[in-house]
Amino acid sequence: MSLIVHCKGKNDFDSCKFFIIIFYVTFVKQNDKMKKKRSIPHTYVIIFAIIFICALLTWILPGGTYNGAQFIHIDSHPQSWQIFQALFKGFVRQSGIIAFILIIGGAFWVVNSSKAIDVGIVSFLNRLKRLERSKWVGKIGVGNMVIVMVMLMFSLFGAIFGMSEETIAFTIILVPLAISMGYDSITGVCMVYLAAHVGFAGAILNPFTIGIAQGMAGIPLFSGIEFRMICWVIINIVAIVFVLRYAQKVKKNPKSSPMYEEDVYWRERNKEQGSEVVYHKPLSAWISYGLTVLALLFFSILYPHTTVKIGNTIMDIPWLIPVISLSFAVIAALCVRKSVHFFVLTVLGYTIIFLIVGVLGYGWYLEEIAALFLAMGLISGLAIGDSGNLLSQKFIDGAKDLLSAALVVGLAGGIIVILEDGKIVDTILYKMSQAMEGAGKIATVGVMYVIQTCINIILPSGSAKAALTMPIMAPFSDLIGLSRQATVMAFQFGDGFTNMITPTSGVLIGVLGIARIPYGKWFKWIWKFMLLLLLLGFLLLIPTVTMQLNGF
Repeated sequence: MSLIVHCKGKNDFDSCKFFIIIFYVTFVKQNDKMKKKRSIPHTYVIIFAIIFICALLTWILPGGTYNGAQFIHIDSHPQSWQIFQALFKGFVRQSGIIAFILIIGGAFWVVNSSKAIDVGIVSFLNRLKRLERSKWVGKIGVGNMVIVMVMLMFSLFGAIFGMSEETIAFTIILVPLAISMGYDSITGVCMVYLAAHVGFAGAILNPFTIGIAQGMAGIPLFSGIEFRMICWVIINIVAIVFVLRYAQKVKKNPKSSPMYEEDVYWRERNKEQGSEVVYHKPLSAWISYGLTVLALLFFSILYPHTTVKIGNTIMDIPWLIPVISLSFAVIAALCVRKSVHFFVLTVLGYTIIFLIVGVLGYGWYLEEIAALFLAMGLISGLAIGDSGNLLSQKFIDGAKDLLSAALVVGLAGGIIVILEDGKIVDTILYKMSQAMEGAGKIATVGVMYVIQTCINIILPSGSAKAALTMPIMAPFSDLIGLSRQATVMAFQFGDGFTNMITPTSGVLIGVLGIARIPYGKWFKWIWKFMLLLLLLGFLLLIPTVTMQLNGF
């Protein structure tokens, strides 16, 4: 009915006919097939369906925009054939993440070809078996200890410096590790991606969410940290318990995992770990070592001091990079003397260390991190004696292996393109904000939370959402006597939780692509946990209204 109302002229009528045909061919026919097969739709089908629904909304909702804090109506831009154009624009919009995924794939393929990660996983598992002999450790479970420690580490990364895109690189390491420990790919993704975004929602010092939101709200940066730390602890306890229960279920019965069939890829890949590894120390490893040490010496001279920013705290740490470089020179030399495999593992370990230093000390993002991992791949390839042609072929094979993940990220970018080109993002925000009128304080903070949650599904960028919503929400909270800090907390939770489920998140889609988890299966697995987190978020917002908290 809404389509007919907008079809005023011949061109509009033709567009509507086109739109209806696309709907019928793509979804009605597809639905008939799904009824026969009763299988979960392919990730591409799900994303295109969401793009179609968003395009349909551009025909129903009027256009609008915010001029400062005031909402004004503008001409709508209904989207029809533009859904295909949006796919191209989505690739352009997400080009950074797409390139990052392809470079990561190529670099890690070179590292994997050295069998260094296999050696590392086998060595790690052997150490775990020795630990299991301890009665105390045996009662807790070595696997449980590993999951808890890894999740807490990545949660802290998410809470302190907003780790998100970086989880893509770690997924390719932790998923094979989880499989080797008797779990599944979902457990591996939970250890890194879910943990980081639980921390992201806790946001103790996250500059990309709390920092920007508090600045836009006009309150002291990182104030109210005491209550946020309590929230972070509670949220992490819930998340870790949830993951541990699931992991134990999978370990007892591997076929209970929804990814049992898909994880054949990882299980087959891990079978080679049991094969005999020939330790050797070729001359190429020493050449690679020498060139790497020279490069680190150059950077040590170039960057003798590092200014680390954690939240509102700024620390000038002299000789940080020189000290790290010196420790690499010593440890890597010992590793080369043992085997090239351990040298490559050392390179991988120090790549992660430099990643953390680069993010905290130099504001690195996708471009710099991708360059770092590319260097890791080149150093590893040189160490194992690959020729230029062989190294290039391995890199191409690795990029090809993750091409599907990169394609999904580009397609998902089309969702946001349709909403923005249709001029209805601000309209959706305005319609939601009207729901707060006349509500009490608890109800209002709850509605704010719902609004931020819904907006995050279509606009997963925390900094962009803070800039869009806080100038509207903060003054409104003053009118009803609600603390602006409570408004920021509603933004924080609304921004964080749904990052783990929204298909518009290029990071989520990229991680799932690397782990080879279909989005439909991930959604089916995580939706109950999402409901639990959303309810927990609302309960944690109530004290911001009913209690006297420091900073509120």
